[in-house]
Amino acid sequence: MATELTDPDTPIGVFDAPFDSALSERYLVYALSTITARSLPDVRDGLKPVHRRLLWAMRLLKLDPTQGYKKCARVVGDVIGKYHPHGDQSVYDAMVRLAQTFSLRYPLVDGQGNFGNIDGDNAAAYRYTEARLTQVAIDLMDGLDEDAVAYRPTYNGEEQEPELFPGLFPNLLANGASGIAVGMATSIPPHNAAELLDAAVALVDDRSADVLGFVRGPDFPTGGLVVDPPAVIAESYRTGRGAFRVRARWTIEREKGGGWQAVVSEIPYGVQKGKLIEQIASLINDKKLPILADVRDESDEAVRIVLEPRARTVDVQVLMDGLFRLTDLETRVPLNLNVLDKERTPRVMSLAEALAAWVDHQFVVLDRRTRHRLGKIADRIELLDGYLVAYLNLDRVIEIIRTEDEPKAVMIAEFGLTDRQAEAILNMRLRSLRRLEEFEIRKERDQLDAERVTLEALLADPKKQKARMKRDLKRIRDRYGPDTLLGKRRTDVEEAAPTRDIPLEAMIEREPITVILSQRGWIRAMKGHNDLAAAETLKFKEGDGPAFAFHAQTTDKLLLAAENGRFYTLAADKLPGGRGFGEPVRAMIDLDGSVGVVALLAASAQGRLLVAASDGRGFIVPVADTIAETRKGKTIVTPRAGAVLKVVRPVGAGDDYVAAIGDNRKMLVFPINELVEMTRGQGLQLQRFRDGGLSDARTFVFAEGLSWVMGGEGRRVRTETDLSLWRAARGAAGRMPPTGFPRDNRFA
Repeated sequence: MATELTDPDTPIGVFDAPFDSALSERYLVYALSTITARSLPDVRDGLKPVHRRLLWAMRLLKLDPTQGYKKCARVVGDVIGKYHPHGDQSVYDAMVRLAQTFSLRYPLVDGQGNFGNIDGDNAAAYRYTEARLTQVAIDLMDGLDEDAVAYRPTYNGEEQEPELFPGLFPNLLANGASGIAVGMATSIPPHNAAELLDAAVALVDDRSADVLGFVRGPDFPTGGLVVDPPAVIAESYRTGRGAFRVRARWTIEREKGGGWQAVVSEIPYGVQKGKLIEQIASLINDKKLPILADVRDESDEAVRIVLEPRARTVDVQVLMDGLFRLTDLETRVPLNLNVLDKERTPRVMSLAEALAAWVDHQFVVLDRRTRHRLGKIADRIELLDGYLVAYLNLDRVIEIIRTEDEPKAVMIAEFGLTDRQAEAILNMRLRSLRRLEEFEIRKERDQLDAERVTLEALLADPKKQKARMKRDLKRIRDRYGPDTLLGKRRTDVEEAAPTRDIPLEAMIEREPITVILSQRGWIRAMKGHNDLAAAETLKFKEGDGPAFAFHAQTTDKLLLAAENGRFYTLAADKLPGGRGFGEPVRAMIDLDGSVGVVALLAASAQGRLLVAASDGRGFIVPVADTIAETRKGKTIVTPRAGAVLKVVRPVGAGDDYVAAIGDNRKMLVFPINELVEMTRGQGLQLQRFRDGGLSDARTFVFAEGLSWVMGGEGRRVRTETDLSLWRAARGAAGRMPPTGFPRDNRFA
């Protein structure tokens, strides 16, 4: 606890206190000041002090929408000199935001000059720009002359300023707010004023009314689409915390010849168009989105960003999903409805609570304005009654004024007037003494008396107050209705799936190629589906020859299986061209030169493979489980000591049997369901051998028989349909193959 020093040499007012407690006390004062007087908006008018003081200063300068503009420097000077003793740049920045049509859904300042743009350019200096109030600001301040809110002294005590604004415009939710205080923050997106007013009308009668039946979601000044499901939106509004997924609005423009381009006409709220263009251009330069060829900014007053695909065959939805995922064409706008309530206490409210608090404030304003009007009526009736006394006793009043030294005191004593009445009679002009004026005074008094009765009945009856409130809300709702230019909803709420991971093949233009791998491991890809027996296809280095050749697409992933049981993945579009002899495949993957290649084939995502080692053990593996993401590949088969991977064959969709043949030229056929499906291992014994090992294996449809290519120039195909002699259980020894079976003991 601080103690005052008693040393006579110590200056008065200096205290001895522990440093930590003194620091914490002062930091707490600073924190509270930041929260309540700088960063968080008031739930009743949605403004922070700097915005409220800006608008108040402009009102005193009579910068109405019907008046001319004045320099922003004049406004900023008045604000920092009279009401807000902070830096001029921060005040001007706040003023600029109030005037930006892309920042505020309903701008409160009408700016003239350069107030920045959606590209991210800054506003001109305040000596160059001019401003005045908008009708929205006038509606927000309506009632300031009718004692609708309390006033307080300014920081130096020389003037007065309103504690908040009383108007019927729901500024907090209509224009939103953002700010960071000490230990807390607020982030409120803008909404449609007409929807908010409809919800407020419902809350007047029933505070438990479902406001989400009126408020569909945020309504941003820059448009776009809110793509969250209704349940997510409802939960965010219920808790006062969450986020909204906002996407750009785009369309497809078709061109002659089948070409097309995507055109973005609205971008998400808070995104600077210039930086967005840079993001998209970086994707193109870094080749992170190969299916996008170019981006052009053709904007004038309206946003127009043109996205040109690499080819007309590109899937437009895949392109846009990629852009939504990789750029700010889709963003998340946070919701943190942290505001100051009527007690100036910060707390997070739900949407319904914030609207209800605003409606409560409007009832307080209605009460204060009504009482203020009653006071004005009472004052006016008092004067009118005095005037009537004067008219009824006109000759005597004139005589008193002409003959008495102190006519006021005499009139007060003789006619029972009040001081105000007597003073008003003395200040009357001679022209007011005509007979017609008496009738006008009586008429005005009767009208005021009727109005007084109506207002007193309003104060006494909550039902009449509700009816009056609903009528006032509907009146201002007509000004911001959906059929007006300012009130029309700009952001649509359309549920859409989250951005998906774009598969690699979708990023590549689909073209046919012929893949060739030589015996020495040189790989190349020729454009088109060429004849596999053509001379150009069979061109190799001296001493080399063909090992694998097949047709594929540039969008395919290729599987390369090695003798050690590891599977490697190659991208077909990354293979070297077919003009030369290609490049060593071992330079693309980590495959030792002493390990042979068993198979090279295009991967089918939904397919399965029959894999078997030379010792006759094998299994079925899904192709999806063989895809490797790195150069090191993935181990699928783990052959026993002395064995190597021997067979890698695709399993047909309808295949129901397996045929295996050994080096000893014995063949076995058994049902495929006797084999196990695995992702890695050795598998089960396909065939038993006394000597040698497995030569080949394949799957087939038993009802269609087993086919193979016979020797000779004709390359005839023979099909054996009666396989009963070779059909046995898995793991049997088998018997000699049918007559004409290839001598190399291979099915193909």
